[in-house]
Amino acid sequence: MTDNNTPIKTPFYDHHVAAGGKMVSFAGFNLPVQYPKGIRAEHLAVRKNVGLFDLTHMGEFEVTGNDALEFLQKTTTNNVAALEVGQIQY
Repeated sequence: MTDNNTPIKTPFYDHHVAAGGKMVSFAGFNLPVQYPKGIRAEHLAVRKNVGLFDLTHMGEFEVTGNDALEFLQKTTTNNVAALEVGQIQY
């Protein structure tokens, strides 16, 4: 949460709201719990097309040490070597 106890908006917040998501505070973040068409429609949409689960509220980790770059290059699908110090990748 922010300093004033306002839940944090994830990078997908505006997309959830635009899709009609009912937003609630969970673990310090504003997250959707349901959409207007209901859980069955959501389930079928994922089965027939594709689904995306917003994980941005689930934490961050920092990898340090001499072999950090090599480790991350092997454990992620992105090119970590393309990052500048302080940048992130999903």
